[in-house]
Amino acid sequence: MSTGTIALLGLIAGGTILIGLPVGRIRRASMGLRAFLNAAATGVLVFLLIDVMSHAVEPVENAMLKADAGHGSWGTFLLLALLLFGGFGVGLLTLGWYERWMASRPRPEPAPERLSPGPGAMAVDQRPSGLGLTATPARRVALLIAVGIGLHNFSEGLAIGQSASAGEISLAVLLVVGFALHNATEGFGITAPLAGDASRPTWALLLTLGAIGGGPTFVGTLLGQAVTSDYLYVAFLALAGGSILYVVVQLVGMAHKLGHKQLLYWGLFTGLSAGLVTDLIISLAGA
Repeated sequence: MSTGTIALLGLIAGGTILIGLPVGRIRRASMGLRAFLNAAATGVLVFLLIDVMSHAVEPVENAMLKADAGHGSWGTFLLLALLLFGGFGVGLLTLGWYERWMASRPRPEPAPERLSPGPGAMAVDQRPSGLGLTATPARRVALLIAVGIGLHNFSEGLAIGQSASAGEISLAVLLVVGFALHNATEGFGITAPLAGDASRPTWALLLTLGAIGGGPTFVGTLLGQAVTSDYLYVAFLALAGGSILYVVVQLVGMAHKLGHKQLLYWGLFTGLSAGLVTDLIISLAGA
């Protein structure tokens, strides 16, 4: 399979994340709908956390069993274990540090009154915008979700690239189909916290979040075709696991503020079910 064809497979697998992004532009959402969308996004991420960590642990367990049987090196096992625990810790703790740092940063000064178009109106540079200091809390959560999913999708891209470069074309195609469906639900998970936010996200902002979450699939596919490494695979999955766990905690806190306890359970069920269905498709490829 040519490099161009392999790159196209990675682009298709990552590009479907765009399907779920329009959810972030829903306006006038009731509190119940916002609670359900938030809970469904949490369900998707809980499934991803379980899926990511189970795949990350597998190479470490294999290295341990091989070393115990005398067919491998304990040094290899220790390095993989270090990458597993270290990557998970870095993914979890650095996002916590980043969020505290963002909260402690001074906000931009309000625009001079002369720039305001009228009493009670908001100047253009006073509106919540972007993903940085001027972003709303919901946008910051969406960014954190996109980062965590992006790390996870990088490892998916590695799997596609490695399968294609090994000549396992049917496996690579099945992986693309499965991951493409998976990414469609992940796009919803990224932007669900934005539904009903006071500041309606622009299409440019949604595309940026989509690129952060889905783009690594394409990059991972290109790298996976050239490099086969359990160390790289475990490191990025562990980073993704830590990042996703941090975001799940944030979304659970948001769910308590929104209320609607019964809808929370239905949303979690819906999100987990969506993840399980797509995982069954991926399992057809033996991934």
